[in-house]
Amino acid sequence: MGVGGGEREPRATVGTMALNPQHLSDEVQAFLAEKHLGTLTTLRPDGSPHVVPVGFFWDVAAGLVRIITFASSTKVRNIEAGNCRAAVSQVDHGRWITLEGSARVSGLPADVAKAVAGYASRYRQPSERSDRVAIEIVVDRVLGRA
Repeated sequence: MGVGGGEREPRATVGTMALNPQHLSDEVQAFLAEKHLGTLTTLRPDGSPHVVPVGFFWDVAAGLVRIITFASSTKVRNIEAGNCRAAVSQVDHGRWITLEGSARVSGLPADVAKAVAGYASRYRQPSERSDRVAIEIVVDRVLGRA
């Protein structure tokens, strides 16, 4: 939501160029495919940031960041408490990118499978967990320099 409470227009900034998150440059897409860990920032109930390292997958076709985690994690509790804005950042020397948007948690097998497949394609096949859930961030803002 913008300052006036209206709909936020999707945008991205890379260097000095404003881009739509659904049409990021090949250079930015390549950076998001490289094997780097990121940080996930969620908001605690008191409004303070909770920042943790994560592996993530940028699903360009869906416009989503997908993250696997476990159901009782603090990041899941923060999102489920209604603090639904989240940001994932990736840094490599002077290159950086932040993908921001509305976050949701899903335990649906299809959503978890997509998140696991994305994680496996970028990092490695994760071990099995019975309490695994997926965090999905619907990206509406991208900032960075790739």
